Amino acid sequence: MEKESKSPKNNSGPYPGEKISLLPILAVNFIGTLGFSIVLPFLVFLVGRLGGNAFIYGLASSMYPAFQLIGAPILGRWSDTYGRKRILFLSQLGTLLSWIIFLGVLFLPVVSLFKIDSTFLGTFTVTLPLAVLFFARALDGLTGGNVSVANAYLADITTERDRSRNFGKMSISENLGFIVGPALAGVLSVTEYGDVAPVLGAIIISIIGTLLIVFYVPESKECTLERPEEVKNVLKIFGYEIRECRTTKEIKKPDFREVLRLPGISYILGLYFLIDLGYNVFYTAFPLHAISALNWTIAKMGVYFTLLSGLLIIVQSTILPRVSRKHSDTTLIIFGSLILGTNFLLLIPGNLFLTYLAAGFFALGDGLMWPSFLSLLSKVAGRKYQGTIQGVASSFGGLASITGLILGGLLYEMLAGTSFLIAGLVIYTVFLLNFRLRHFEEQIILRPKN
Repeated sequence: MEKESKSPKNNSGPYPGEKISLLPILAVNFIGTLGFSIVLPFLVFLVGRLGGNAFIYGLASSMYPAFQLIGAPILGRWSDTYGRKRILFLSQLGTLLSWIIFLGVLFLPVVSLFKIDSTFLGTFTVTLPLAVLFFARALDGLTGGNVSVANAYLADITTERDRSRNFGKMSISENLGFIVGPALAGVLSVTEYGDVAPVLGAIIISIIGTLLIVFYVPESKECTLERPEEVKNVLKIFGYEIRECRTTKEIKKPDFREVLRLPGISYILGLYFLIDLGYNVFYTAFPLHAISALNWTIAKMGVYFTLLSGLLIIVQSTILPRVSRKHSDTTLIIFGSLILGTNFLLLIPGNLFLTYLAAGFFALGDGLMWPSFLSLLSKVAGRKYQGTIQGVASSFGGLASITGLILGGLLYEMLAGTSFLIAGLVIYTVFLLNFRLRHFEEQIILRPKN
């Protein structure tokens, strides 16, 4: 019988106590957000030019989470079984292909397929490029498990004591992407290449993200399933070489029903759904609101999102690390949700000053609440089910995104700025429900350590 190798290249993850740098996974997260946010400021304008209205904009935005609902739990489960790196790589390839298809949309003739004139949905025309745009977003969503797998990866390499701070760092990397993306889009969109330049930028960014995963992200799982002996050496380039397990236990794919029976998981996933519902009503309604009530251009919208992300980084890099040492995750979740709900109410009047004040409330509320919420979720999940639970959580978020993005477009068509009241009420409901999280946090403290 062959002896177990102690060489790092023959193992699928770190030994207990072995440290892995956060920098590569943070860079991958930053690049993923950057690729998305670079087209965020002009997407609403593009949908309008291709024949859509507010409802179609919300529907187009919902294609990603709709298909992520299918793909994320499967990819998360695979990452528990086959390793995080492989699934991150697969996810990134899907994103790259989707942006290439998106680029093709800009060169297709605007041929009308059919037209709808509805009292409820409004008037819009479904054109050929609009249909292909829907397909591109659906493909990205189907392979869009990178967020859930990255969160599981972070949980693998982080002790419970450092979870909140490290999820804060993950949020910072996302928000840096949201700062650079819109700013870069503003610069690129005024060039002679117009809309083509930001999409080309997204493609280049996706290629860089793929290469980062291949060469700089080590595997984090302690054990993955072995591949057949005849695997070719060329796969080693992508980190797929045969790896020996450091345990004699048989590896079993986690069962979804088993996961949902874990104490507190169903309740927390319900909160995950409501939080994402409130976010996505905002994400659809705000660009429409900025155009109609504030008369903003692409550049002004880019400035606002850049400022918002900058404030989030300040909160998560300076305030969160300090308060997380003194206060529990649950305390920060409760306080943050109260502040976040107030942000949405400030947007209702369509006043410029209140709109920018709301950005400060959003940054403080989200900056304290969301990293702490992800930290608590990862602690409740435990080490065994990280990928599966993060994938299921992404599905709950995806379902909320589908509902919120479509609802946001419809609500704004009917209610205009008052639609933000709905988002605010959803988050205030979360605030009240968050008090029960203290019970689950106490269970974690009393739970025997693995």
